Amino acid sequence: MKQLLLATAFVLATGAVYAADAVQSGEEPPAPLPIASTFNWTGGYIGVNAGGAFGKFKHPFSGFGPTTDLADINASGFLGGVQAGYNWQSGQMVYGIEADFQGSTAKGSVSDASIGLVDLSNKVDWFGTLRARVGYTPTDRVMIYGTGGLAYGHVKSELVTDAPFTGSSSKTKAGWTVGTGIEYALGTNWTVKPEYLYTDLGKSTILSSGGASLKNDIAFHTVRVGLNYKF
Repeated sequence: MKQLLLATAFVLATGAVYAADAVQSGEEPPAPLPIASTFNWTGGYIGVNAGGAFGKFKHPFSGFGPTTDLADINASGFLGGVQAGYNWQSGQMVYGIEADFQGSTAKGSVSDASIGLVDLSNKVDWFGTLRARVGYTPTDRVMIYGTGGLAYGHVKSELVTDAPFTGSSSKTKAGWTVGTGIEYALGTNWTVKPEYLYTDLGKSTILSSGGASLKNDIAFHTVRVGLNYKF
Protein backbone atom coordinates (compact mmCIF):
# COMPACT_ATOMS: atom_id res chain seq x y z
CA MET A 1 0.00 0.00 0.00
CA LYS A 2 2.85 2.30 0.84
CA GLN A 3 4.46 1.69 -2.56
CA LEU A 4 1.13 2.46 -4.36
CA LEU A 5 0.78 5.79 -2.55
CA LEU A 6 4.37 6.71 -3.39
CA ALA A 7 3.84 5.86 -7.09
CA THR A 8 0.62 7.92 -7.27
CA ALA A 9 2.33 10.89 -5.65
CA PHE A 10 5.20 10.64 -8.13
CA VAL A 11 2.81 10.68 -11.16
CA LEU A 12 0.91 13.70 -9.80
CA ALA A 13 4.11 15.56 -9.05
CA THR A 14 5.50 14.86 -12.52
CA GLY A 15 2.31 16.16 -14.15
CA ALA A 16 2.38 19.31 -12.07
CA VAL A 17 6.00 19.96 -12.98
CA TYR A 18 5.22 19.48 -16.69
CA ALA A 19 2.24 21.87 -16.51
CA ALA A 20 4.33 24.48 -14.71
CA ASP A 21 7.09 24.17 -17.32
CA ALA A 22 4.51 24.59 -20.11
CA VAL A 23 3.12 27.76 -18.50
CA GLN A 24 6.57 29.20 -17.91
CA SER A 25 7.70 28.45 -21.46
CA GLY A 26 4.53 29.90 -23.04
CA GLU A 27 3.50 26.61 -24.61
CA GLU A 28 -0.21 25.93 -25.06
CA PRO A 29 -1.66 22.51 -24.35
CA PRO A 30 -2.40 20.49 -27.50
CA ALA A 31 -5.82 21.19 -29.07
CA PRO A 32 -8.36 18.39 -28.92
CA LEU A 33 -8.71 16.32 -32.08
CA PRO A 34 -11.68 17.41 -34.27
CA ILE A 35 -14.69 15.13 -34.23
CA ALA A 36 -15.59 13.89 -37.70
CA SER A 37 -18.92 15.35 -38.78
CA THR A 38 -21.61 13.14 -40.32
CA PHE A 39 -23.90 14.04 -43.21
CA ASN A 40 -27.64 13.96 -42.59
CA TRP A 41 -29.92 13.50 -45.62
CA THR A 42 -33.03 14.99 -44.01
CA GLY A 43 -34.20 18.17 -45.75
CA GLY A 44 -35.40 19.66 -49.00
CA TYR A 45 -33.37 20.10 -52.18
CA ILE A 46 -33.51 21.44 -55.72
CA GLY A 47 -31.28 20.66 -58.66
CA VAL A 48 -30.61 20.20 -62.37
CA ASN A 49 -29.89 17.16 -64.51
CA ALA A 50 -28.86 16.12 -68.01
CA GLY A 51 -28.52 12.85 -69.87
CA GLY A 52 -29.93 10.72 -72.65
CA ALA A 53 -33.02 8.68 -73.52
CA PHE A 54 -33.35 5.61 -75.72
CA GLY A 55 -35.93 2.93 -76.41
CA LYS A 56 -38.02 1.03 -78.93
CA PHE A 57 -41.41 2.56 -79.75
CA LYS A 58 -43.99 -0.05 -80.82
CA HIS A 59 -47.08 0.37 -83.02
CA PRO A 60 -49.84 -2.21 -82.52
CA PHE A 61 -52.23 -2.45 -85.49
CA SER A 62 -55.70 -4.04 -85.24
CA GLY A 63 -58.79 -4.41 -87.39
CA PHE A 64 -57.99 -7.17 -89.91
CA GLY A 65 -57.39 -10.26 -87.84
CA PRO A 66 -55.21 -10.50 -84.74
CA THR A 67 -53.42 -7.40 -83.45
CA THR A 68 -49.91 -7.16 -84.87
CA ASP A 69 -46.98 -4.83 -84.37
CA LEU A 70 -46.80 -2.76 -87.55
CA ALA A 71 -43.37 -1.28 -86.85
CA ASP A 72 -40.76 -0.98 -84.10
CA ILE A 73 -38.91 2.32 -84.10
CA ASN A 74 -35.56 2.75 -82.37
CA ALA A 75 -35.63 6.18 -80.75
CA SER A 76 -33.02 8.21 -78.89
CA GLY A 77 -32.17 11.75 -77.89
CA PHE A 78 -30.91 14.11 -75.23
CA LEU A 79 -32.76 15.33 -72.17
CA GLY A 80 -32.27 17.92 -69.48
CA GLY A 81 -34.33 19.40 -66.71
CA VAL A 82 -34.86 20.23 -63.07
CA GLN A 83 -35.86 18.32 -59.95
CA ALA A 84 -36.95 19.06 -56.39
CA GLY A 85 -37.66 16.85 -53.42
CA TYR A 86 -37.51 16.15 -49.71
CA ASN A 87 -35.78 13.40 -47.70
CA TRP A 88 -36.33 11.97 -44.23
CA GLN A 89 -33.48 9.94 -42.70
CA SER A 90 -34.02 7.27 -40.03
CA GLY A 91 -30.80 5.49 -39.07
CA GLN A 92 -29.22 4.24 -42.29
CA MET A 93 -32.52 4.39 -44.20
CA VAL A 94 -33.66 7.43 -46.19
CA TYR A 95 -37.24 7.98 -47.39
CA GLY A 96 -38.19 10.73 -49.80
CA ILE A 97 -40.32 12.12 -52.58
CA GLU A 98 -39.08 13.77 -55.77
CA ALA A 99 -40.62 15.54 -58.76
CA ASP A 100 -38.80 16.36 -62.00
CA PHE A 101 -39.54 17.92 -65.38
CA GLN A 102 -37.52 17.17 -68.53
CA GLY A 103 -37.15 18.69 -71.95
CA SER A 104 -36.44 15.95 -74.50
CA THR A 105 -35.27 15.44 -78.07
CA ALA A 106 -35.98 11.67 -78.03
CA LYS A 107 -37.41 10.71 -81.43
CA GLY A 108 -37.37 8.04 -84.08
CA SER A 109 -38.85 7.32 -87.51
CA VAL A 110 -39.09 4.54 -90.05
CA SER A 111 -39.90 4.38 -93.78
CA ASP A 112 -40.99 1.17 -95.55
CA ALA A 113 -42.75 1.34 -98.91
CA SER A 114 -43.04 -2.46 -99.08
CA ILE A 115 -45.91 -2.40 -96.57
CA GLY A 116 -47.47 0.80 -97.88
CA LEU A 117 -45.82 2.86 -95.16
CA VAL A 118 -44.11 6.00 -96.39
CA ASP A 119 -43.15 7.42 -93.01
CA LEU A 120 -43.99 6.81 -89.36
CA SER A 121 -42.42 9.03 -86.68
CA ASN A 122 -42.65 9.65 -82.94
CA LYS A 123 -41.16 12.31 -80.68
CA VAL A 124 -41.25 12.82 -76.91
CA ASP A 125 -41.26 16.61 -76.51
CA TRP A 126 -41.18 16.66 -72.71
CA PHE A 127 -41.98 14.47 -69.73
CA GLY A 128 -42.00 14.54 -65.96
CA THR A 129 -42.27 12.21 -62.98
CA LEU A 130 -43.50 12.22 -59.39
CA ARG A 131 -41.73 9.46 -57.48
CA ALA A 132 -41.12 7.98 -54.05
CA ARG A 133 -37.52 7.16 -53.12
CA VAL A 134 -36.21 4.62 -50.60
CA GLY A 135 -32.48 4.65 -49.91
CA TYR A 136 -29.81 2.95 -47.82
CA THR A 137 -26.61 4.67 -46.64
CA PRO A 138 -23.66 2.25 -46.32
CA THR A 139 -21.64 5.33 -45.30
CA ASP A 140 -22.96 8.70 -44.15
CA ARG A 141 -22.24 10.40 -47.51
CA VAL A 142 -23.35 7.66 -49.92
CA MET A 143 -26.98 6.70 -50.57
CA ILE A 144 -28.09 3.82 -52.81
CA TYR A 145 -31.77 4.11 -53.66
CA GLY A 146 -34.69 2.75 -55.63
CA THR A 147 -37.45 4.97 -56.97
CA GLY A 148 -40.80 4.70 -58.72
CA GLY A 149 -44.12 6.42 -59.31
CA LEU A 150 -46.15 8.46 -61.80
CA ALA A 151 -44.88 9.56 -65.21
CA TYR A 152 -46.45 11.88 -67.77
CA GLY A 153 -45.31 13.35 -71.06
CA HIS A 154 -46.21 14.86 -74.41
CA VAL A 155 -45.81 12.62 -77.47
CA LYS A 156 -46.21 13.54 -81.14
CA SER A 157 -46.76 10.82 -83.74
CA GLU A 158 -47.35 11.05 -87.49
CA LEU A 159 -48.21 8.46 -90.14
CA VAL A 160 -47.99 8.99 -93.91
CA THR A 161 -48.82 6.16 -96.36
CA ASP A 162 -49.05 5.70 -100.12
CA ALA A 163 -52.74 4.90 -99.64
CA PRO A 164 -55.25 7.66 -98.90
CA PHE A 165 -54.65 7.32 -95.18
CA THR A 166 -52.71 9.64 -92.96
CA GLY A 167 -52.89 10.08 -89.24
CA SER A 168 -51.32 12.02 -86.42
CA SER A 169 -51.46 12.26 -82.67
CA SER A 170 -50.29 14.97 -80.28
CA LYS A 171 -51.19 14.02 -76.73
CA THR A 172 -50.13 14.39 -73.13
CA LYS A 173 -50.02 10.86 -71.77
CA ALA A 174 -49.79 9.37 -68.28
CA GLY A 175 -47.94 6.23 -67.24
CA TRP A 176 -45.41 4.98 -64.73
CA THR A 177 -41.69 4.91 -64.07
CA VAL A 178 -39.22 2.92 -61.96
CA GLY A 179 -35.46 3.10 -61.50
CA THR A 180 -32.42 3.28 -59.27
CA GLY A 181 -29.49 5.56 -58.49
CA ILE A 182 -26.54 6.40 -56.24
CA GLU A 183 -26.26 9.81 -54.58
CA TYR A 184 -23.06 11.20 -53.05
CA ALA A 185 -22.72 14.19 -50.73
CA LEU A 186 -19.92 16.49 -51.95
CA GLY A 187 -20.09 18.77 -48.92
CA THR A 188 -22.57 20.23 -46.48
CA ASN A 189 -25.09 21.30 -49.15
CA TRP A 190 -24.21 19.75 -52.52
CA THR A 191 -24.91 16.21 -53.76
CA VAL A 192 -24.40 14.51 -57.13
CA LYS A 193 -26.15 11.42 -58.50
CA PRO A 194 -26.14 9.15 -61.54
CA GLU A 195 -29.64 7.75 -62.10
CA TYR A 196 -31.44 5.25 -64.35
CA LEU A 197 -35.21 5.25 -65.05
CA TYR A 198 -37.50 3.11 -67.17
CA THR A 199 -40.58 5.10 -68.22
CA ASP A 200 -43.75 3.79 -69.86
CA LEU A 201 -46.20 6.40 -71.20
CA GLY A 202 -48.68 3.85 -72.54
CA LYS A 203 -50.62 3.84 -75.80
CA SER A 204 -52.55 6.40 -77.85
CA THR A 205 -54.31 6.17 -81.23
CA ILE A 206 -52.58 7.57 -84.31
CA LEU A 207 -55.12 6.48 -86.93
CA SER A 208 -58.60 4.94 -86.76
CA SER A 209 -60.53 4.23 -89.97
CA GLY A 210 -62.99 1.59 -91.17
CA GLY A 211 -62.66 -0.53 -88.05
CA ALA A 212 -58.86 -0.52 -88.21
CA SER A 213 -56.64 1.36 -85.79
CA LEU A 214 -52.96 2.08 -85.35
CA LYS A 215 -51.58 3.07 -81.96
CA ASN A 216 -48.22 4.05 -80.55
CA ASP A 217 -46.76 2.36 -77.47
CA ILE A 218 -44.15 4.67 -75.95
CA ALA A 219 -41.63 3.32 -73.42
CA PHE A 220 -37.99 4.32 -73.01
CA HIS A 221 -34.91 4.24 -70.79
CA THR A 222 -33.16 7.31 -69.40
CA VAL A 223 -29.66 7.64 -67.96
CA ARG A 224 -28.81 11.00 -66.42
CA VAL A 225 -26.60 12.81 -63.92
CA GLY A 226 -28.09 15.24 -61.42
CA LEU A 227 -26.66 17.95 -59.17
CA ASN A 228 -28.66 18.97 -56.08
CA TYR A 229 -28.44 21.78 -53.55
CA LYS A 230 -29.69 20.68 -50.12
CA PHE A 231 -31.29 23.24 -47.80
